[in-house]
Amino acid sequence: MINNLIYFDNNATTRVHEEVVKTMLPYFSENYGNSSSRLHPFGWIAQAAVEKANEQVAKMINCETSEIIFTSGATESVNLAIKGIYEAYASKGNHIITCKTEHKAVLDVCDYLSTKGAEITYLNVDREGIIDLEELRASIKPTTILVSVMAANNETGVIQPIERIAEICNEHKIIFFSDATQYVGKERCDVKELGVHSMAFSAHKFYGPKGIGALYIKRKDPRVNVISQIHGGGHQYNKRSGTLNVPLIAGFGKAAELFTENYWDNSTYVSKLKNYFEHQLLDIDRLRINGSTRSRLYNTSNLSFPPSIKIISLLNKFAFSSGSACTSGTSEPSHVLKAMGLSDEEVKNSFRFSFGVYNTMEEVKAIVEEIKKL
Repeated sequence: MINNLIYFDNNATTRVHEEVVKTMLPYFSENYGNSSSRLHPFGWIAQAAVEKANEQVAKMINCETSEIIFTSGATESVNLAIKGIYEAYASKGNHIITCKTEHKAVLDVCDYLSTKGAEITYLNVDREGIIDLEELRASIKPTTILVSVMAANNETGVIQPIERIAEICNEHKIIFFSDATQYVGKERCDVKELGVHSMAFSAHKFYGPKGIGALYIKRKDPRVNVISQIHGGGHQYNKRSGTLNVPLIAGFGKAAELFTENYWDNSTYVSKLKNYFEHQLLDIDRLRINGSTRSRLYNTSNLSFPPSIKIISLLNKFAFSSGSACTSGTSEPSHVLKAMGLSDEEVKNSFRFSFGVYNTMEEVKAIVEEIKKL
C-alpha cells in the first residue's frame, strides 16, 4: 500500500504472490546459471527450473510443453503470433480479421501489417461488447489466413464466444489466435476445449512477475507455423531466440501452479467483492455497467457514472483506471467504449475497477462509501 492508497486496478497488474517471490529468489543469486549451458551443474539447475515451469504453465492451459514459447510478455507474444503467422502463410493470402475492441497490441500490429500489404477487417461489437458471429462468417474470404479475437477485454471484462469462433475458423481452415492476457489466470482455460490455435498471455496478470509471458502454438491438427521475429541462437524451437529469463520463468510457473490449485476459492472470493461493489451502487441514478453482465470476467467492473459524480476525485485514496494501463497515458477516449456505442460524455465518465485476491471487503465498502458521499 502506497500512502494508504487502496488498489483496485488488478487488470493492469497484480501484486506478486509471496510464494512466487520465494520461488524466484534463488535464481537471482545462488542458482544463477544460464539454462543453455549444458556442460556444468549451474546450467543443469537452471534448465531444470525452466522445464518445471514449462510443465506448470502447460498444465494450466492443458497443452503440451512443446507448445509453449516463453516471451517478455503478452505484447511480444501478440507480435510474434500475428506477424509470425502472417509471414508463414503469406503464400495462401493476406487477409486478417480482428475486432475493433482489441487491445492496442493487436490493433497496432494490424496497422503495421497493413503497411506491408495485409488487408485487415475490423469486426463491430454490439452494446454489450460482443462480436456478431454472422459478421465474422461474412467477412471470411479465400485470402483469409488469420482471425484474431481476444478472449476477454481488458477494459470491460467482456468474454467473447471463443469456442464458436474457433468452430468457424476450423470450418474454413483458418488459423485462430486469441489474446488471452486477461483471461488466463482468471478463468479456467483449456485450449483443447476452447479450440484456439494460438494464444498469448502474461504472468503479471495473475500474481506473477512482470516481464515474462508466453505464446501457445498448436503443433498438430492443425500444426501452426510461426516465423520467428527475434533471431540469434535458435532457442525455443527456433521461434524466439535469446537467453531465457530463468528467475521470471520459475516465478511464472509457480504463479500458474497456484492458480490451478486455488482457482475455485479465489474466483468465489473475488466475485463476492465485485458483486457487492456493483449491487451497492446500482441505485445511483444514470449509473450503468458497460459491457455484458452475462459474459464477463468475475473481477471486472466498468461503470459509467453521471457527470455530477466526480469519480476522478477519488484517485487520491483509491487506485483504479479509466481504460487500459497500456494506453492510459494518452488523452484519447477509450476506443473500446466508443466501439460499443457510448457517447463521448459516457466514455469520459467511465471507470474500470478490477478486483483481486489481496483486496478485502472492508476496502470495497470504503470505496462504496466514498462514491455514495459524492
